[in-house]
Amino acid sequence: MRHYETIVIVTQGAGEEGLNAVIDRAREIIEGDGGALALIDKWGLRKLAYPIRKEPHGNYVRLEYGAVPAAVKELERVLRIDDRCLKFLTVKLNDHFDPAAVNAPAEKEEAPEAETAD
Repeated sequence: MRHYETIVIVTQGAGEEGLNAVIDRAREIIEGDGGALALIDKWGLRKLAYPIRKEPHGNYVRLEYGAVPAAVKELERVLRIDDRCLKFLTVKLNDHFDPAAVNAPAEKEEAPEAETAD
């Protein structure tokens, strides 16, 4: 399994239900091929740099997961077909997937904040 990151921009008109449907479909594809979804990071509604299909805003979601290349190919095929998805980008982060390494940077960032609060 390899470590991947996919950023998806979902149309504003899809709403929260449409956004969750896209995430659930991605989870089904990744876990269906024996992969593991490590992180779902919803960035929320943001203004696009340029209109895509006449949409000025989009909901951004970042997915980090471990999967085989065939699962990534299927995920991209489904995102390309889905009308709610404006754009997506998949990047291979590493040749080996370690779920513990995905959560480690978040824990390190929280530690300095706790020290400064005291």
